[in-house]
This record gives sequence, C-alpha cells and structure tokens, in this order.
Amino acid sequence: MGDITQPVRPAGMLLAKLQQSRVYDSLMRLPMLVYGTLMAWGLGDELAKYVDTAAPTLPNAVYGINIAMRASNIAFFALLAMVAVVRARVKGKAHGVEPRISALLGAFLVYAIALFPRRELSVDGEIAATTLIFLGTALAAYVVTQLGRSFSVMAEARRLVTSGAYRIVRHPLYLAEEIAVIGVVMQFLSGRALLLLAVHVGVQLRRMRNEEAILTRTFPEYGAYQEKTARLIPGIY
Repeated sequence: MGDITQPVRPAGMLLAKLQQSRVYDSLMRLPMLVYGTLMAWGLGDELAKYVDTAAPTLPNAVYGINIAMRASNIAFFALLAMVAVVRARVKGKAHGVEPRISALLGAFLVYAIALFPRRELSVDGEIAATTLIFLGTALAAYVVTQLGRSFSVMAEARRLVTSGAYRIVRHPLYLAEEIAVIGVVMQFLSGRALLLLAVHVGVQLRRMRNEEAILTRTFPEYGAYQEKTARLIPGIY
C-alpha cells in the first residue's frame, strides 16, 4: 500500500504565503492608519487650545508661525492616515531584524527629546526654530502626496517614484524630516539633544541604504536613477 502522507510545508513557506494575503496586507495598514489619525486628532486639539490661550502680547510673527507649524503637522499626519488606506501592495521588502529596528528608531527616536528640559529662546530664536519645524513638516507633507501609494515606514518597495522632488534627490522625505528635527532640537538645545540628533541622523542614513538595497533588487531601473540623482544634497551627497 502506497504512502499517502502529505508533505508538511515548512513554516517559512506558510509565513510567506500569509504575508502575500489580503488579510495580512490589511492588518499591516492599521498601525499607520491609527497612528496618523490619533496624531492628527491630538495636534488639532492642541492647535485649538493654542488659539484660545496664546498670550495677547505674543508678537504676531511668533503667533503666525506657530499656527502654520501646527497646521502643517496636522496635514502631515492626516496624509499618513490616508495613504495607509490607499497604498499599493508590497513588491519587495528588506529581510532581517536590523531594517525594521532602524525604521522604527528613525520614525520614533526623536520623540525622546521631550524627556529633556526645554530651552528658553529669544524671540528670534523661537521664530527660527519654529520656522524650521514648519518648513520641514510642510515639505514632508508635500513629499508624501508625491509618494502616495508608494509610502512606507519600513524598507519596502511598492512603486518607484522618480518625479517631483524625487527628480532632485533620492530621499526628499528624510531631508524634510531632518529639517524639522533640527528645529525641534533647537528648542531643547543641550549636549544630550545634540547627541540624540547625531544618532537620529545616523539611523536615517542607515534607513536610506536599506531602502536603496530593496529598491535596487525590485526595480532594475533604479540603478540608473541612483547614478544620476543625489541622495540628499545635489552636488554634495
């Protein structure tokens, strides 16, 4: 009598099949959807409170740039929530633990700045710091609209975007985020804050390399795009 025992699939094959399912894809959208929605909601509430409680003696320039900065933050996180719903399916992703840790640290490490004492800045210093945060978050929101369905926090390949800001540099979103982070660090300026900034920059550079590796493997045309486009600063880096 023949052996009718069915071969057992390796766990890796089952996991790979699960990761390609629509259910898994939908579940992976939830964290960013919830995070973006909660952040936008909380920042909206913070903006309303700021409008109600801002000192009448506050210079108009400071008041205006604070309003603009908060509004750009709300727009950025609202966009994150929206792209979580519409983004394309993953075509390729980095494997291993390090790319995931780097992605999470790059996204959330900067929030540790809140553990440091806030620095009292002059009016000009406050305007400069807030302007950097506004410019960074506004540019980040703009870049997210260009990424659209290709956006991802992890090192993943969905669709290749080489137009708009991506015609100038390969990682405009990281550049925008770092501009905003520098503004935040100015408000908490200290040796520890500068160390945090240095670590954050290092992590973001690692994220760029991880993303470039998976994009190169997934899209053959990425190599040609990479050769003619600067990573962050045209003509420098």
